[in-house]
Amino acid sequence: MTPIVHLLLLPLLLSIAVGKNLEEKQGPFENTVLDVPEGTPVPYPIYQFKVTDPSVNNFRLSGEGKDDIQISKDGWLYLERALDWSQDDHYIIKVEALADDEVVEGPVYVTINVLDVNNRAPYFNQTEYTAMVREQKAAGVPFTRVFGLDQDDPDTPNARLRYSLVSQIPMKQQILLFKINPITGEISTTEEGEQMLKAREGIQYGRNEDQSIDALKAKFNDYCPGQHTPYEENPFFTCVERAEKRRRNVDPQEDPDYTLFVRVQDMEGQSESALSGNTRVNIVVQQNLWVKPRPIHIDENLQVAYPLNIAQVQSNDPDAIYTLVQKEKELKFPFQIAENGSIFLTEMLDREDKDMYILVVMAKDESGEEVDPPMEIHVLVQDLNDNAPVCENAETVFELQENEPIGSLVGNLTAHDADEAGTLNAQITYSIMSQNPPTTPMVFSIDAASGRIQALSSLQRKQQQVYHLNVQASDPVFSTECKVVVKVIDVNNELPLFEKTDYGNYTLAEDTPVGHTVTTISATDADDPDSGSAFIEFHISAGNNGDVFAVETDGNGVGQLVIARPLDFELSSTYKLQIDARNKEPLLKGLEYGSESTAFVSVSVTNIDEAPEFAVDIMEVTVPENITKGSVILTVEAKDPEGKEIRFKLDGDTHGWLEIDAATGAIKTKGHLDREVAEALELTVTVFEKENPEMSTEHALSVRLLDVNDNVPKLTENQAFVCIGKPKPVILKAQDADSSPFSQPFKFTLAINKKSPNWELITVDGTTAKLILKKKTTEEKTFSLPINIKDSAGLGVTQPFEVKVCNCTELGYCYLAPEDRSFSYGLGPTVGILAGTLGFCSKSGNQKSHLNPPNQHLMLSDAGLVLPAAVNDLCFFFLQLLSSL
Repeated sequence: MTPIVHLLLLPLLLSIAVGKNLEEKQGPFENTVLDVPEGTPVPYPIYQFKVTDPSVNNFRLSGEGKDDIQISKDGWLYLERALDWSQDDHYIIKVEALADDEVVEGPVYVTINVLDVNNRAPYFNQTEYTAMVREQKAAGVPFTRVFGLDQDDPDTPNARLRYSLVSQIPMKQQILLFKINPITGEISTTEEGEQMLKAREGIQYGRNEDQSIDALKAKFNDYCPGQHTPYEENPFFTCVERAEKRRRNVDPQEDPDYTLFVRVQDMEGQSESALSGNTRVNIVVQQNLWVKPRPIHIDENLQVAYPLNIAQVQSNDPDAIYTLVQKEKELKFPFQIAENGSIFLTEMLDREDKDMYILVVMAKDESGEEVDPPMEIHVLVQDLNDNAPVCENAETVFELQENEPIGSLVGNLTAHDADEAGTLNAQITYSIMSQNPPTTPMVFSIDAASGRIQALSSLQRKQQQVYHLNVQASDPVFSTECKVVVKVIDVNNELPLFEKTDYGNYTLAEDTPVGHTVTTISATDADDPDSGSAFIEFHISAGNNGDVFAVETDGNGVGQLVIARPLDFELSSTYKLQIDARNKEPLLKGLEYGSESTAFVSVSVTNIDEAPEFAVDIMEVTVPENITKGSVILTVEAKDPEGKEIRFKLDGDTHGWLEIDAATGAIKTKGHLDREVAEALELTVTVFEKENPEMSTEHALSVRLLDVNDNVPKLTENQAFVCIGKPKPVILKAQDADSSPFSQPFKFTLAINKKSPNWELITVDGTTAKLILKKKTTEEKTFSLPINIKDSAGLGVTQPFEVKVCNCTELGYCYLAPEDRSFSYGLGPTVGILAGTLGFCSKSGNQKSHLNPPNQHLMLSDAGLVLPAAVNDLCFFFLQLLSSL
């Protein structure tokens, strides 16, 4: 097909095969990146360049893939042959626009990326796999793996593989014994496979055991003794021999136990158009010799020769090295393991000491790596009847009330046997061997199995108060005697009786103290004095309004009527108390308490004049310090018990801030409160009878002042100087009389409209800032700077701060011409400067002066004084000045 025909077919192919308009494949003549699928039908239009120069009548193409990629005279870039991603995944070509073989535009470079198409099926790296798996292989643990490959682009789904199990042969009862990981291709057993896989039958051999034909004959003789037929003619032996040779020399490909057919798919197996490959896995099941023995039962105190062989294990690795450890961390471990896997018990066991041991057997190779997973073996110690029953108590005491009906429960006797519970060795049988005093028939019986003791008659305390029983507790071999005491308890069939039922009338003053004894009462009870039936309790059952009275007693029939709470004539002036005598134990059924068990006491209360009382025990109040003058901060409440007129007074206000209304108790402010002067006031409020002020009561009053933001931060100093030669930052410090949150941290700013060219103010901490001279100067000048300081609540004012920029002495202080004395630090700084100068004088006093000539003078700005230049005169002058200060 000629290029002209190709060009004629391009629009048709483009619209049918690609489904795009021609305009979508057109663009300016510039560097371009294009994506082209591999394997497209040809001719395949890629892109048409549009040039701006009307003289262009042809294009020239050069670079990679020029045999597969062509360009027409009208700028169509097309494929002459289909591209193959596996051969080359991109091309770079150069395109030039020509006018009669002259380049008029370009060159431009076109990058063509070849897009991979899923046209290569995945495949396995082996057409057939072989694998070995042991019986009881744990489900989900891989024992082999298959590997799939795909030549498509690995960065696309075309090469993303997924594995699946197609079939298993044989598959009895449609049960899959194997499964495959769809991502990794790892093959493992299913839970059913873990249980159902069985190896071919064969002879088991121990570590380093001979596996020759002679050894096989010896094992055959052990299994089938008494055989006289020659081995070569014995069909049983020849059958075993053939089976053993077949087992040893099994060929997985020729004679597998199972064959798996495995599939791999690309596109992650999620597309109907996914391609696939297949392989076969031949599996042989090997015998698992590493089998956990059943629990081992050993009799305790077994009298045999030790060490005793109790079990044997065998690793799947014939060269495995065995070790034995105890799972529990205990000192005693009477077990050993031999080189061939035999486990020995080294001494007799005691079930009462330990009834089970858990042994952990490990099989490792010479480098210490495990060749089989650790195996747990349980050793159970069997019980022997080697312990006698033991009584729970040396003597067991039971109590039973008299007159209880026949069959009443006395108590349950308990004994213990250290042998294994639930066995005959620990089964205890009870029997009463003797009773003291003896009776015919016996008064008590015991249940042989449970030790439950019951009364065979209704007991009477007056006949016998205590019985002693000897009870035998026996197991099948041993017996023990237990001591039992049964006490007959008196029944409450007697009422408590008062010696008199009316204890008369008593008169008490209102202020009689709590705990005062009003009178003594007494009652008697004819029941056994050592029993609860004779224990007498007294209860005030009526007339005790407010629980003012109580009866104290020791239970022996004597009680003291006492005052339990303060008397109050105004609440109650008379009391008629009803007091009941009651027993601790309930009365005999049918018996009831009567009037003989009740007594009465009358009490009259006389009134006394009492001091007024406050309504509350604690008086505290908190008020803001800016409360309005005349505001009531608290009204004290009090009353006089007799209802007399009362008055109030207030003491302890040294600041004169508060006053109290003598009649109402209202406390008001009469001055400005200031928390910065005092944070709290500790006052005393007194209430007293108006007609008898001596009858009074005092109470403490605490007034706490809440801070308000009524103070602004202020500079501690309002002037400073800066030396021209060595300018150092000036430290500004502020303080605020308020407390948090109305105090520090402070915010320092220069209160000017725009940024200062000369000064910078930087905050150092919550109370300090530093003022920095930004520009060096040689001119002496005084600056008045507006410093605005705000507290943490935003309250603040602008304050003037004066800074003198001056020439300084060697000691670092300003000096000025004699006539310039307007800048002064005041007395404090002046004294400091003078003291520093005197220090200098003390060091220089004995040295010859070599300062400025006498006619020159210095002016110390802080003192505002003209000083002679000579050292002696200077020091003398400063001494005079210091003495004048």
